Amino acid sequence: MSFHIERVTAANVTQMDALLDLFGKAFDDAATYGGNRPGPGYLRQLLDTDYFITLVALAGDDCVGGLVAYELKKFEQQRSEIYIYDLAVSETHRRRGIATALIGALGNIAASRRAWVIFVQADRGDEAAIALYTKLGLREDVLHFDIAVKDRPIAG
Repeated sequence: MSFHIERVTAANVTQMDALLDLFGKAFDDAATYGGNRPGPGYLRQLLDTDYFITLVALAGDDCVGGLVAYELKKFEQQRSEIYIYDLAVSETHRRRGIATALIGALGNIAASRRAWVIFVQADRGDEAAIALYTKLGLREDVLHFDIAVKDRPIAG
């Protein structure tokens, strides 16, 4: 099975729907990724920014993997960091180098932007993600906190 990586742009916003479907299935969370999906106008606007980076892995016309990342401009030095927010590969296409290729393509974008680092978090127990990220980078054990916004309690 061959695949190639493409950057999703405002011109090919329909790829976002396929990626959101893939995320919903891969994370077993269809409600988050499909229950209140943004419209094409919103997605085009987001994809047209320079801080939002979306890559898809395509096998033919099928989206078999993808990632969404954000470039964070730093204040303490004139540099940026890239945060991988979501990354998934369809179950039938795992263990074929797709996730590594997606991160590699993101690395090329990060290098072209002179970013300092790419970082990502993995949940405890997600051994596949932890193994992948350990292979590619240095592990830091940190704590993550969700802080409610006024009048918007944290679900869960």
